[in-house]
Amino acid sequence: MPLGILPDRHLEHVPGTSPLNDVGREDVEITGVDPRMLKHDRTGKVVLVPQPSDSPNDPYNWPRWKKEMFTVAMAYGCGCVGAVGPLPTSAIVPLAESYGVELQRFTLGCQGSCIAAISVGSLLCNSLAVKIGKRPLYILTSIGLMVSCFWAAEAKSFGSLAASRAVMGFCMAPMEALIPASIGDIWFLHERGFRNAIFNLGVLGGINLASPIAGAIIQYASIRIAFHVMGAAFAVQLLMTVLFMPESAYHRHGAIDIDSTANDLGLPEDEKIQPSVEHTETGAQTPPVSSETPKSFARELLPYHGYWDRTSFWRTFIRPFTLLTSPIVSWATLLFTVCISWLVLISITLSQIFSAPPYNFSVAAVGACNLSSFVATLIATAAAGPLIDGTARFMSKRNGGIFEPEFRLPVMVTVVIFTGAGFFAWGEALYKQDPWPIPVIVCMGLINLGVQLGTSAVVTYVTDCHRQESAEAFAVMNFIKNVFAFGLTFYCNDWIAVQGVRNCFFVIGGITVAVTLLTIPMYVFGKKARSFTYRMTAKKA
Repeated sequence: MPLGILPDRHLEHVPGTSPLNDVGREDVEITGVDPRMLKHDRTGKVVLVPQPSDSPNDPYNWPRWKKEMFTVAMAYGCGCVGAVGPLPTSAIVPLAESYGVELQRFTLGCQGSCIAAISVGSLLCNSLAVKIGKRPLYILTSIGLMVSCFWAAEAKSFGSLAASRAVMGFCMAPMEALIPASIGDIWFLHERGFRNAIFNLGVLGGINLASPIAGAIIQYASIRIAFHVMGAAFAVQLLMTVLFMPESAYHRHGAIDIDSTANDLGLPEDEKIQPSVEHTETGAQTPPVSSETPKSFARELLPYHGYWDRTSFWRTFIRPFTLLTSPIVSWATLLFTVCISWLVLISITLSQIFSAPPYNFSVAAVGACNLSSFVATLIATAAAGPLIDGTARFMSKRNGGIFEPEFRLPVMVTVVIFTGAGFFAWGEALYKQDPWPIPVIVCMGLINLGVQLGTSAVVTYVTDCHRQESAEAFAVMNFIKNVFAFGLTFYCNDWIAVQGVRNCFFVIGGITVAVTLLTIPMYVFGKKARSFTYRMTAKKA
């Protein structure tokens, strides 16, 4: 029972379990492979999971600068996508009046259409990404986002605005649903936690930082100017995507599979004879040797690299839903949906709460409320590496050098401590009409601090458990999250108006704590759940 995780009695090696450190040589016992065959990081102390091939075109073998530039471009794109979603929310009350539409209907048409389109786009874009790779979709949807922003800026009617927001939402989907899979494509297991936190920083940071900027632009200029600025931002994103986000989908051959199968090895017998990597006296690996020619920069600029998967399109469209049979994906979907959807609810209702007495905030002031959330998200991102990756490495050492994906989950305590408490305090502070710094700075800061750490841990855990199906897993997680958030747009404003902020956010805080506490059985039974999922999948195959 490694550190409280129940062992599995059905499989000799459960997918997800892998050697991370050469401590006690237990990796031999777990994987059945001579440690000299395993490739390590530059220090020679950390086993690379997954094991890369010897090809220079394998994304795991990309130079460090190339991976980092991919991450920078990804973060900027996620930030733009995070920003454009709640762009009108700081002025949602005056905008509804200017279009002559009641508040709930405007929320449904402007925000609901966008959220619903993200749900549909998550499934369709995932199916296409599995077939043809991710790069074509990143480029095409970047163009779509730029065009739809300019369309929204020039929309003359509420119907036209709602239609542009629907197109915008569809094109937002890849940056929300495919990025975690791209992170898994290029970063090793011990590096993913921090990069997933950067992904969340992009999305949540965009949400939180856009509102103050957009609020000021809308108040002192117009919503039209705000959307034009956003269109220009997506033009920059398109350029960064073309230059710095080459195709990360890759058919890998000749690499030892030590984390995603239940067999001792992922190689046939004739490929096990000679070690595939040499070690120095310190254990560091030598550069991979391959006769394959590295792709030139000019070739990588092509929008399509010829990647093709033989799996049926319709099978890839349905497959995300079959992953809900995995206890891991079901748990992650529930927690991801709860954490992110409540932030959507807050963004939609901020104008309703703070533009009314006793606060009487202007449009710019309502937007500025999100600055504390952005600062909290930055703090959580800085802490994510030491907490998520650091905790996993520490527990792996305590476990004899063997990594279990469940070592990502202790970080979830931050959701209970910060986010749960933040929702209760938010409802109480607004009910008592406390001075604005208490709900805006303290409460929103606590909520976003926990959400950033918690969702980063959830995304990393799912990638560790379902690396090869991570795109499908995040597609269905994103689909259900956005369906739930779309449902909120039907009643969230009326819910607060009828029941009051205290009752509303006490319910939200209670649900958040209850759902997060399910992490305890997930940690204890996680290895059994991984074994169950693998065995059920093997039977269907």
